[in-house]
Amino acid sequence: MSGALGWLLAAVGAVAIIEPSGGAAALAGVPGWVVWSIGLTLGAATIWQLRNVPRELVLLMITAGIDMIGVLMILPLLPFYAQKLGAGGLTIGLLVSSFSVAQLVSAPIWGRLSDKWGRRPVLLIALASSAVAYLVFGFAHSMFVLFLSRIVQGAGGGTVSVIQAYVADATEPGERTKALGWLSAATNFGVAIGPVLGGYAAAFGKTQIEAGRVSESIGQAAPGIAAALLCVINIVFAFRYLPEVRQRPAAGSAPRPRGASLGAVTRVVSHPGDAPSRLIWIYAIAIGAFQGLTSILALYMSTRFGATEETMGLMFAEIGVLSVITRVFILGRMVDWLGEARLSRVGTVLLAAGIALLPFVPSLQVGAVVIALWPLGTAFTFPAVTGLLSKVISQDDRGLYMGVQQTFGGLSRVIFPIVLGFAFDRDRTHHAPFWISATLVIATLFLSFALPASVTQRPQRARR
Repeated sequence: MSGALGWLLAAVGAVAIIEPSGGAAALAGVPGWVVWSIGLTLGAATIWQLRNVPRELVLLMITAGIDMIGVLMILPLLPFYAQKLGAGGLTIGLLVSSFSVAQLVSAPIWGRLSDKWGRRPVLLIALASSAVAYLVFGFAHSMFVLFLSRIVQGAGGGTVSVIQAYVADATEPGERTKALGWLSAATNFGVAIGPVLGGYAAAFGKTQIEAGRVSESIGQAAPGIAAALLCVINIVFAFRYLPEVRQRPAAGSAPRPRGASLGAVTRVVSHPGDAPSRLIWIYAIAIGAFQGLTSILALYMSTRFGATEETMGLMFAEIGVLSVITRVFILGRMVDWLGEARLSRVGTVLLAAGIALLPFVPSLQVGAVVIALWPLGTAFTFPAVTGLLSKVISQDDRGLYMGVQQTFGGLSRVIFPIVLGFAFDRDRTHHAPFWISATLVIATLFLSFALPASVTQRPQRARR
């Protein structure tokens, strides 16, 4: 199982680099055989790394990766579908945001249900809702139906917290951060291959299929149908192979009161000094700053250095590749060396430095070097903070609080792009978004240093 996944990731990585950015690869002067060699070498190394990964985690990685492929098959095509229905820029923006809004609202609910009924059934239900949403997307002939498909898909996408809780249930406390890093690496591969398959499906939809004297084409429904079929395959795979790892609450245990999801959300605001609240705020601020800056990075590089679409494609590929490499090959060793708390602080400093230094770079090439600090910082910060959060809450509340973390992360992903975009427009130097983000990210160190020693101390097994 591990070997098959490794070679799958190798093929995915190579295809994702070659196909969508063929012009960019040619621009960089990199022959196709070099890209394939790198991809296959990374695949072989991934196989070696996977040898000690628990079977349950490998199965979950496959499930999460395939799910992300379906999401990214649809997302790049969404603006074109909306334009055909007469939508403008504002409507398209709302359409994209509707997914995030549905996701952040549903995340605590999915988490609470998974705490009660188990992780596996909740994941299967969410995958089924995604399959329905993809079919609705494919056959949407009005903006109302298109919005409906995005909301249903976003509600199903709120299970990120359930997947994280599954990892926490299936791994020992000292191994959770490494496992979360592996999981995010698998989803990053899904991000890479999804747009490629979506483009193939869209092209296939335009192909005339001969059946006797009849010649028909599937049309624009093809990507939605393909994503739905992929989702059905994923459901069958998860039903057949993915085990339940959640231990049911003991008989006679007190049921969770109604309104627990809302209560957990409000507690993060009303009790910011609690360890779970601090960790959630660290995660939300860091991920908001990262997502907000990636939304304006192309504008900044184009305005200052004349970066083209091909150049930015390479730069975003750099971020994606470094993210995967760091999570697969570096994160585990760093966790053993520093522990989650110290590693999260190192990640915070790297991310803040990469943000703060960008306004000072003299060229696009130096900018690419500085931006390399972004995937390093996020790869160290996010899995470590989530791993710490899984330790400071009980198993009965794990899914709930993982959902609350995703809710705050979702809000920040909505707010930061708006605020930073406004700052970009108002500042003639266009440096303000970077100063704002770097200041907020580095300020989270105060939240981290104030965590109790019982949270930040390293397990004995991690010492070398």
